[in-house]
Amino acid sequence: MDQFTLNLLVVGATFALYIGIAIWARAGSTSEFYAAGRGVHPVTNGMATAADWMSAASFISMAGLIAFGGYATSSYLMGWTGGYVLLALLLAPYLRKFGKFTVPEFIGDRFYSPTARMVAVICLIVASLTYVIGQMTGVGVAFSRFLEVENSTGLFIGAAVVFFYAVLGGMKGVTYTQVAQYCVLITAYTIPAVFISLQLTGNPLPPLGLFGDHLPSGQPLLETLDQVVTDLGFAEYTAQDGSPSSVINMVLFTFSLMIGTAGLPHVIIRFFTVPKVADARWSAGWALVFIALLYLTAPAVGAMARLNLITTIYPGGVAEESIDYEARPDWVKNWELTGLLSFEDKNGDGKIQWYNDSSESFAATAEANGWAGSELTVNRDILVLANPEIAQLPGWVIAIVAAGGLAAALSTAAGLLLAISSAVSHDVIKGTINPNISEKGELLSARVSMAVAIGVATWLGLNPPGFAAQTVALAFGLAAASIFPALMMGIFSKRVNNTGAVAGMLAGLLFTLVYIFLHKGWFFIPGTNMFEDSISGSLLGIQSTAIGSIGALINFGVAIMVSRSTDEPPQEIQDLVESIRVPRGAGSAQAH
Repeated sequence: MDQFTLNLLVVGATFALYIGIAIWARAGSTSEFYAAGRGVHPVTNGMATAADWMSAASFISMAGLIAFGGYATSSYLMGWTGGYVLLALLLAPYLRKFGKFTVPEFIGDRFYSPTARMVAVICLIVASLTYVIGQMTGVGVAFSRFLEVENSTGLFIGAAVVFFYAVLGGMKGVTYTQVAQYCVLITAYTIPAVFISLQLTGNPLPPLGLFGDHLPSGQPLLETLDQVVTDLGFAEYTAQDGSPSSVINMVLFTFSLMIGTAGLPHVIIRFFTVPKVADARWSAGWALVFIALLYLTAPAVGAMARLNLITTIYPGGVAEESIDYEARPDWVKNWELTGLLSFEDKNGDGKIQWYNDSSESFAATAEANGWAGSELTVNRDILVLANPEIAQLPGWVIAIVAAGGLAAALSTAAGLLLAISSAVSHDVIKGTINPNISEKGELLSARVSMAVAIGVATWLGLNPPGFAAQTVALAFGLAAASIFPALMMGIFSKRVNNTGAVAGMLAGLLFTLVYIFLHKGWFFIPGTNMFEDSISGSLLGIQSTAIGSIGALINFGVAIMVSRSTDEPPQEIQDLVESIRVPRGAGSAQAH
């Protein structure tokens, strides 16, 4: 059986499974659509949360970032996992105890203000739409290669599948579909990692293989990788850029990812689906276990993929000649068809040269070799998907990886779109426009909102502002600057009032949005030089992906100052805050 047919069968089987689950778990009420009837088992919810959490950025793009960025990109691992711990400890149990359906509903009730609720809806939609662009980018990448269709066609197919199971099933359908998607994606991620770790190190456990010996060279794998990348003018893989701007950005970016993670609405609402507060804690624990299976493997996948990619181009070692373009492997030809990998013969010798042509220290070596510039362009989003082909693994492994990449993107996209549609139908339509809407009418509006959100996300996915993980990082910054501070102050401060909360959210969101747009060059202000993502066009050298931490500090600061200069919240609101934090039966506090 040829590879295309095998891919089609495996991906088609997983899609049929998702659609079958959606039909079985069809939501028949608003409670089932928004919170799966609050009857999901903690282990099931932990697995669904892990799938919701491990997006296309985690599955497709994170290992690619690690492969090309080395130690410097460990911020993604630290920020995303650390942020989940913050979410599990500081937010999830308290929000579940409050007993509402959506994040804006909590903010509206806690800050006793319809305005606060609407501002929270705006923050949620901005962050979630930015995040879902990254998922749609991942869907397009996977489809364009493995089903041999145009990127845009892949987006439309993925959107249609999400439309079916998310619109039909709501949170109930999405939850059980995400359990299946987790099983698919973790299988797809670990099987090739085990094979490649065995090939390169003889160790079947990739995290241990990363620190083992490289079998062909007989020296530690990371030492071998450091040698081959520096021989091509790239920065040492395991080295940290010690410049002040780099250290500042790494700290701020990690912090931004952490608090952005804790403020992501599509993950928070997963904890509304369990029966009890204690189940929310158990769900968080199980989700950490399921997430760890992938996150402990990702660094090994990135390092080994980078080494395999280089040895493909320089099979005799980097000191020898690179391969002839006409003799390039089939996997290179396959990915060239997608436009995500390209070759330009700059010196006309018919060979593929891949090196750091911006390295001043390597310029003399390149000139001596007759090289006129690096000739290979590799989109980092392809690395995990191409990894089995690079390592020449069996066709069934390649097909499973295709299904896994799509599962990761679709599971998170569904969660994000559900968060958006719930906010629109429950917080805008029922909470503001038509409070007397019937349950049937609210359920219909939720499904229509979901359909519109899918359409908008697909349109935005056709022209993403960056590769998957970079776009997702911007979404984390927006969530960090707007939603997380409001939730933290809502739970742990009785003094912050509605005026302060609204002012803080708007200040954090607007500052972060404006900075990102200026820094990325997405609009022009006469007399400025902020056209691109570079140190010269930034505040104190802070990159756009790290600015969310500053936006969060502004949010906290503005909210506290405004609250201190205005009236205290009503006593019943202060009692409400106290009751959220105190366990049931302790003193006079009661759970809500």
